[in-house]
Amino acid sequence: MTPPFCDMSPGFWKNKRVLVTGHTGFKGSWLSIWLNRMGASVMGYSLAPATSPSLFKLTELEKSIRSVIGDIRDLEHFRKHYAEFKPEIVFHLAAQALVRPSYKDPLGTYATNVMGTAHVLETVRQLGAQVVVNVTSDKCYENREWVWGYRENEPMGGFDPYSSSKGCAELVTAAYRQSYFSGAVGTKLIGLASARAGNVIGGGDWAEDRLIPDCIRSLINGRTIPIRHPGSIRPWQHVLEPLGGYLLLAERLWDDPLTFSQAWNFGPDTTEVQPVSWIADHMTALWGKGAQWECLAPPDALHEAHYLKLDCSLAQSKLRWRPRMTLEQALHWVVEWYQRANNGESALKLTTEQIDRFEELRN
Repeated sequence: MTPPFCDMSPGFWKNKRVLVTGHTGFKGSWLSIWLNRMGASVMGYSLAPATSPSLFKLTELEKSIRSVIGDIRDLEHFRKHYAEFKPEIVFHLAAQALVRPSYKDPLGTYATNVMGTAHVLETVRQLGAQVVVNVTSDKCYENREWVWGYRENEPMGGFDPYSSSKGCAELVTAAYRQSYFSGAVGTKLIGLASARAGNVIGGGDWAEDRLIPDCIRSLINGRTIPIRHPGSIRPWQHVLEPLGGYLLLAERLWDDPLTFSQAWNFGPDTTEVQPVSWIADHMTALWGKGAQWECLAPPDALHEAHYLKLDCSLAQSKLRWRPRMTLEQALHWVVEWYQRANNGESALKLTTEQIDRFEELRN
């Protein structure tokens, strides 16, 4: 008989000292709000928000957690605040997170995504922690444009600086795990895993060159949505799906670091993987008011992968994790969040309401 799928345990997080790097970003803000809601003592370390508006500012997150504005490339500054807080669990999300900006600033991208990861892991090596979850990307794989999903043992790669930087971050993570955190003679036993998620969507994202924020900006202003690559296929999922996976993974690492210290994919079911055009069709239909989209030629010839899927069998069988929402449900939640926020409702209220609703969903 197939074992039931697992939920993470909100009670586990009460009074845990948790560091979230990248807490001012889209995913980091959602994760910090969720952790705070479960009673964790949270410190965030990140650059100031990259967009205005931002979920971090709209939810006034700095009032409910310890927020440190700093650059992950500054090892001494990061180490100072880490030593003061003494985290038990670390979620490393701080990154230059977009493909197209990585073409403009490859050195900054590598410094943040590769050396930033090394800075976090070296600080853990020197000062300690029990669990580290390094969040990378589904783009860390060598993309061969094939139709089946990439598994955790596929080769790392990356055509563009962003994607290859995430592959490099995975290699750094594996090296620290094997060299320093394995529990072998002369090493510490620290649960260290990497998490490779698909394309996340959700309320409160205003990043440039990202599909949902680009759609929302056009929809709010009554403009036709410009779409660069309508045929591109991605593993779309609501932001709470992988975050729930990261939380469950951290719990398992706490209890059994040797078994769960490895790489993990968190993505939608294969039946939920859809092209950009499908997303645009559903976004405009859900928004209503005569919303439309059109295909526009990209302003440059920068390479972007066409086809990308994840095989999440490992997380489903070993972590007993799986997505709770269909893509259509996820888009309903996204549109609802932005429409209500646009009508003046509190971003914090909308975010916590959706977290509560997500926790009530059962696999």
